[in-house]
Amino acid sequence: MRNAYLFLLPALVAIFFSWASVAPAFAHPDDDFCEAENGIDPVLCRQLAAADRSAPKTNAPLRDKDGNVRSVFDTAMLYLDIGVRHILPGGADHILFVLALFLASERMRSLIIQISAFTLAHTATLGLAAAGVIDPPASIVEPLIALSIAYVAVENLIFKDIPKWRPAIVFGFGLFHGLGFAGFIRDVGLPQDQFWSSLIGFNLGVEFGQLAVIAAAFGGSLLVKPVLARFGATYRDVVVTPISLIIAATGLWWGITRIFG
Repeated sequence: MRNAYLFLLPALVAIFFSWASVAPAFAHPDDDFCEAENGIDPVLCRQLAAADRSAPKTNAPLRDKDGNVRSVFDTAMLYLDIGVRHILPGGADHILFVLALFLASERMRSLIIQISAFTLAHTATLGLAAAGVIDPPASIVEPLIALSIAYVAVENLIFKDIPKWRPAIVFGFGLFHGLGFAGFIRDVGLPQDQFWSSLIGFNLGVEFGQLAVIAAAFGGSLLVKPVLARFGATYRDVVVTPISLIIAATGLWWGITRIFG
């Protein structure tokens, strides 16, 4: 096992620097959502921009490919898809935050508590920011999101058991992540006449994306743990610690580049 760890360390360093060289390009997707590679119709993207709530002089309804006005349900489903796409595959910062929470949770109950706190917090600030009640600058929100990732991952490295204050910390960080979601949705635009259906659809899409990340991580852990047990290795030493180290370094790197970039 000692030889395995000696091999693992340089591999982790190589993975981190490879990741850091490309991560800023997709850490948090902003106004590139209308590019062809994302599979979104450019005409629809122009409609979304025209229907943005921040432009009170316009009230253009969203239309489908046949030119028909979209129903409330169709609009909600459209924004649900946008919410999922914002997390998968583009929202690397939110993915890493959720993964850091998963890695620290050996019991499902603790994971549910943390994810619930995170969901409640980011839903609140997303709604307030999208409605124009609050509007903090991205120059503050984005670095805080990155540093929240680093903080949670560092806690994973320091504490073997989840600290009692973790749900409160996660709730606080969730407030900033919600503002990050709101910044993205402002770029995409929300139709004035179907504001709440589109906002709720987007938020549900974000939740589905996060749950997909957790489900994939959980499935992977079920496959890895029996293999590690066979070789006498612990899940924390081989999986939790190395991956948390990479997540912490990545979050710190993003924080520095967002502050000084």
